[in-house]
Amino acid sequence: MLLLKSLGATLEMIKWEHSIFALPFALCGAMLAARGVPSAHQLVWIVIAMVTARSAAMSFNRLADADFDRANPRTASRAIPAGVLTPGFVAVFVVFTSALFLISAWELNRLAFVLSPFALGLLLVYSYTKRWTRWSHLVLGFALGMAPAAAWIAVRASLDPRILLLTAAVTFWVAGFDVLYACQDVDFDRHAGLHSIPRHSGVARSLWVARAFHLIMILCLATLLRAFALGTFALLGVAAVLLLLVYEHSLLSAKDLSRLNAAFFAMNGVIALVFFVFIAIDLLLGAARLV
Repeated sequence: MLLLKSLGATLEMIKWEHSIFALPFALCGAMLAARGVPSAHQLVWIVIAMVTARSAAMSFNRLADADFDRANPRTASRAIPAGVLTPGFVAVFVVFTSALFLISAWELNRLAFVLSPFALGLLLVYSYTKRWTRWSHLVLGFALGMAPAAAWIAVRASLDPRILLLTAAVTFWVAGFDVLYACQDVDFDRHAGLHSIPRHSGVARSLWVARAFHLIMILCLATLLRAFALGTFALLGVAAVLLLLVYEHSLLSAKDLSRLNAAFFAMNGVIALVFFVFIAIDLLLGAARLV
C-alpha cells in the first residue's frame, strides 16, 4: 500500500500525463526521419527515452525548487513541501530515470548515446536558470524542443538541419505557454528574487510576448512543411494548430487570468496530438503513393 501511495505521489509530482506535450513532436521527428513508420525497436526506445528524460527533469526540478515551492502558496501542496515524498526518495528517482534514459539512448545508436549526457545535463540545468535570467522560458522550450531532433538522430544516427525547424517550433511553443504559466507567480517571483518575463515586463506585455512566440512557432511549422515537401494534410495540421492557439489566447487577458488552469494547459496536449495526427497521415499517404 505504501509503495502504491509513493508511486501515485511520484506520478503526480512529475505530471506524467504532460509527457504528451513533447512526445507527439518527437514522434513527428521520428516519422519524418523514416519517411513513414520507424521500426518497432526504435519507437519503443524513443518513447522510453522521452518519458524517462522528462521524468528525471521534472523530479529534479521539484528537488531544486523545494524551498521556493514551500514558500509559494500556489505550490506549497506539492509532494516535497507537503511531506508526501522525501528529498531522498526523489533524488533516487532522478538517478533511476536518468539511468533508464541513458540505457534507452544506448539501445538506439552510438550517436544518440554519445549526445545523451549533454541532453540530460540541459534538462537538469534548466531548473536553475530562473535564478539568473528572465529568458528561462526559452531554455525550457529548447529542452523540450530537442525531442524532434533527438528522435531524428535515434532513427538516422545523423542530423539533418531541416529537423531543427521543428526544434525551433517546439522551443517557441513551449516558451510561449511557459510565459503564460509564469503570469500566475509575478508577485512571488519578485519577492523571492526569481526571474521571468512576466516579473520584469508585467502581465499585459507578457501576453504579447507569448503571442509573438506562438506566431514564430507557426512560421517555423510552415517552413518545415516546405522543407520536407509535405502535403495538404500537413498544411491542415498547421492550420488546426493556429486555430487552437488563437482560441487559447482568446481565453486570457491582463485583467483576467482565471481560465489559466489545468484545462487550459491540457489544450497544449491537444495541440501536439492534432499536429502529430495530421503529419502522420500526410507521411503515410505519401509512403503509400510510392508503393
